[in-house]
Amino acid sequence: MKYVYPVCIYPGDVSGFTVVVPDLPGCVTEGETLISALEQAIDAASGWVLDELEDGKSAPAPSPAENIKAEEYPGGSVSVIMLDIDAYAEKYGSKAVRKNCTIPAWLNTAAEKAHINFSQVLQSALQDKLNIR
Repeated sequence: MKYVYPVCIYPGDVSGFTVVVPDLPGCVTEGETLISALEQAIDAASGWVLDELEDGKSAPAPSPAENIKAEEYPGGSVSVIMLDIDAYAEKYGSKAVRKNCTIPAWLNTAAEKAHINFSQVLQSALQDKLNIR
């Protein structure tokens, strides 16, 4: 799923840029360079949209770029960013992903008798292995 959203780009007073995504309330970010500001905007907007989708809501429809005016601050301009939500969700989403693994039958039998939750054990083991807590 890909979306193209218009953004307003404003130069900073001293340096850097601020980027606002008008269709996503509160989605504002900044960067020292125009490239980093746009990269931050893509990341922030992708996270905003993914949160909505994971909550069972739909993503706001993007406004046509020609309807957006960057008049909030002097020197503002309008551009667009592209969001690849599938790629972002694969990297950062909280949605569960099915994994298939193989264990010896005797270990499966013992774990099932002990009422072990295989998913919980795998998640804990991966978090331990990766030092994530």
